[in-house]
Amino acid sequence: MKTYDSFADWYRDQSTYQKQIISKLRMLVGDTAPKLVESSKWTNGVWLKGDLPIIYIHTEPDHVQFGFFAGANLADPGKLLRGKGKHVRHIRVENIEDVDKTAFATMIRKAVRAPSYR
Repeated sequence: MKTYDSFADWYRDQSTYQKQIISKLRMLVGDTAPKLVESSKWTNGVWLKGDLPIIYIHTEPDHVQFGFFAGANLADPGKLLRGKGKHVRHIRVENIEDVDKTAFATMIRKAVRAPSYR
């Protein structure tokens, strides 16, 4: 499994297609939750609140997962979240137009306030 020293190192290793989506998500997280710190864990880009991972980006060849470590605890009236894990949920993003700034910012704020998944 490849490891990265930072979010920036992880980002550089992504495809041009993925970087377009990641850049938009990165800006949205920065604008919505500026106190979160970028990092890389488990071969993903992540945002931390202290040492607690809050949000992640996982890349696949045909999409990006914009995920929340405590996603199972988040209210999701717009039915954006996918997944059936005990804690983690994600939004599947196939193209830059899939990023609904208002809906995603709402989920980011909820994730920052959510009880820890630990």
